[in-house]
Amino acid sequence: MRWPLFRRHYILLGIVLSALQVRTSLADPAPVIHYAPLENLEHADVDLIDRAQQKIDLAAYVLTDWPIMQALIRAARRGVRVRLYLDRGQIGESERTPLFRQMMVIPKIEVRFKQTGSALMHLKSYQIDEHWLRMGAANFSASGLKRQDNDLVILENPDAALAFKRRFDTLFAQGGSLAPVISSKRARFGPLLP
Repeated sequence: MRWPLFRRHYILLGIVLSALQVRTSLADPAPVIHYAPLENLEHADVDLIDRAQQKIDLAAYVLTDWPIMQALIRAARRGVRVRLYLDRGQIGESERTPLFRQMMVIPKIEVRFKQTGSALMHLKSYQIDEHWLRMGAANFSASGLKRQDNDLVILENPDAALAFKRRFDTLFAQGGSLAPVISSKRARFGPLLP
């Protein structure tokens, strides 16, 4: 008589342990954290951007790192919708590199700017395919990604990515854009449009 009772408890314990194992395997992976200057954070960003299949929403104070801009251009060329929301004060004539000008005219890339006179756009974050969220202290610049004490955190968490996307949608809707002015020599950009 005692054996069947023990056996039932043993079976119940097995079911509970199996359920816990399944629950653990379904949980989101742990955050991946990188630190500069010990690592070149540019590599983590480029690798993540190259995974995008549908959409990238990027909010940044500054975007001057060429490998990241090249990765965004590659993403757009393979059909990924790229939306960039940047601080207007950081887009000076000296920062309009050929790559930035190229991004401004690619149909799959939409660039909007925080309105002049409002709080700074100080985020350094993006979401990819409502699946991954990148955040941290590192600006999207060569020095921010390679030479400064900065961190970069990657979450593979759809809830976190979706929460960022919702905030991004609000900011993006309030932003202005630069109107392209095409000259015979190169594309230039006119005043900020609502």
